[in-house]
Amino acid sequence: MTERTRTLIQSVLAGAVTITIQFAPAGAQAADYDVGSIHVTQPWARATPKGASAGAAYLTVTNNGAAPDRLSCAGSDAAAACQIHTMSMDNGVMKMRPVEGGIEIKPGETVTLKPGSDHLMLTSIKHALEAGKTVEATLQFEKAGTVKVEFAILAMGAAAPGAPAGGGSMMMEGHGGHMMQMQPGQK
Repeated sequence: MTERTRTLIQSVLAGAVTITIQFAPAGAQAADYDVGSIHVTQPWARATPKGASAGAAYLTVTNNGAAPDRLSCAGSDAAAACQIHTMSMDNGVMKMRPVEGGIEIKPGETVTLKPGSDHLMLTSIKHALEAGKTVEATLQFEKAGTVKVEFAILAMGAAAPGAPAGGGSMMMEGHGGHMMQMQPGQK
């Protein structure tokens, strides 16, 4: 390969990368948020099918302070309620329940809410969550205060931002073939 050909190929590839970045969906690049000593990164949610009554959102929270803090969800523009839920397996049945009082984040600790684990549950959603768009939720920290966070909506079955679809699972996708049992009073 000649030097001229190599330079031409590099120019074309650089142009393609620039075009890709310029035309990426607005929700594809998540912002970071700070409130008090709390740092929130990688907020994202999964798209939901039409007719779904709930959706899930995920994020990573770091407590850079000297005291523990507690995270809860105060509300969302797309849902009647927003709660932190935890998931567990019991004899092959996936159980999901709200975390009363929120999740404690100790000083210096990073907590990741992710598929198949603790997550934000948006209940009684007002409309389907569509890939490429965003959904907003207000996070409440016991000591640091509140912060509005915009969650990029990824495809159904997405594992995390930048990961291929299909990793992790969600309520509407059957949890990889496992049955799921909601606790009384949940929708």
